[in-house]
Amino acid sequence: MPHETGFGLSTSEVKRRHILPKALVVGIVAGLLATAFRLTLTFVEGRRVSYLLTLPASERIPLAIGLGALGGALGLWLVRRFAPDASGSGIPQLKGFVLGERGIEWRRLLPVKFFAGVAGIGGGLALGREGPTIQMGGATGLMVSEWFRVKIGEGERKALIAAGAGAGLAAAFNAPLAGVMFVLEELAGSFTPVVLVSAFLASVTADIVSRVLTGEMPVFQLHDMPAPDLHALPAAAVLGTACGLLGVLFNRSLLKSLDLYARLRWPAWAIGAFAGALVGLASGIYPGVAGGGGLLAERSLAGDIALRWLPLLIAARFLLTMVSYGTGAAGGIFAPLLVIGAMGGLAFGQVVHGALPQWAAQPAAFAVIGMGGLLTAIVRAPLTGIVLMIELTGKYDFMLPLLVCCLAAYGVAEALGDAPVYEALRERAKRLERTK
Repeated sequence: MPHETGFGLSTSEVKRRHILPKALVVGIVAGLLATAFRLTLTFVEGRRVSYLLTLPASERIPLAIGLGALGGALGLWLVRRFAPDASGSGIPQLKGFVLGERGIEWRRLLPVKFFAGVAGIGGGLALGREGPTIQMGGATGLMVSEWFRVKIGEGERKALIAAGAGAGLAAAFNAPLAGVMFVLEELAGSFTPVVLVSAFLASVTADIVSRVLTGEMPVFQLHDMPAPDLHALPAAAVLGTACGLLGVLFNRSLLKSLDLYARLRWPAWAIGAFAGALVGLASGIYPGVAGGGGLLAERSLAGDIALRWLPLLIAARFLLTMVSYGTGAAGGIFAPLLVIGAMGGLAFGQVVHGALPQWAAQPAAFAVIGMGGLLTAIVRAPLTGIVLMIELTGKYDFMLPLLVCCLAAYGVAEALGDAPVYEALRERAKRLERTK
């Protein structure tokens, strides 16, 4: 009997040297596709926000509502009409494929995910680009496996799909190690040599492609921000506890939003237009609050938002994420939750700085720690959260406070019995399939 590797692979079926050239191709193709999506979305979002900011409120608000309604309607119609599996982040669907629960139709998925994501997020829906790039990367893995005529079965195809997903995350955030960690923690759930090597090669390759086309700097540039010292660790633990509680609320609210939209018997375009109009109203009032939210995250990391505004912006961003994701439009939750975590961390840092300055000498540093803590609480992938924050900011000396915060967030979410978000979404989809 052949030795099993633990990911549906046996040493007699596939060896690492066989998968390396295929993983390299997956990384190149996934990197090009993810980078094209990233640049297109950055251009569309940038033009929307910059133009809205030039208008007086009397013109800005109606235009923002119209753009949101149009983008939401088009984005959701494309998904429902041509590729229902392109809904949401797509990560639960990929995980379902790896577990043998569903298939992937990459020929429909790739173009629909790309253009529906650009329409919805570009129009203002409060969703992120990482979900689409991860799902498109996974679909690229299947596409490449067909190019190489990899046989249908449990082994090489799934390893290449997982590698493509990691490549998508790596290219989305210039974070190759986070791409590898995500594959091992969330998708594969195992540290077998074949999966590790293929994910590592694909993620690094995709990151190189992305950096050549978009630049070598981290997504968030913190310049000379000093790392928190040992005095900040108690505050990091408290922040992690708060992130754990907020993460549980986020996950349960996200599932509830999906259930509420499922009760609507409206056409897809009408649901998308309704959500887009609501988000557009908020965007008309404050353009940076909609879309991917990169502007809010950057301002939080710079400590450039006053404490009196942070609770309102956190609540608005939280609600807009629920309004947007509940529709089933193409878009992820990584970016929205990172924005909420950054603003929450900044608010926490400012409060602690006022009461105990030695615990939070640099309040903005807690924006980085808050992002990692909230990501860990929601996704339940602490290694991915820690590594992603380090690669997003280039601040390797934030490791210790991130570890403390993320472990506290993980412990609180686990103690409350809350399921990781992608697992909960996958289980919900399976229940719906059984009731059809």
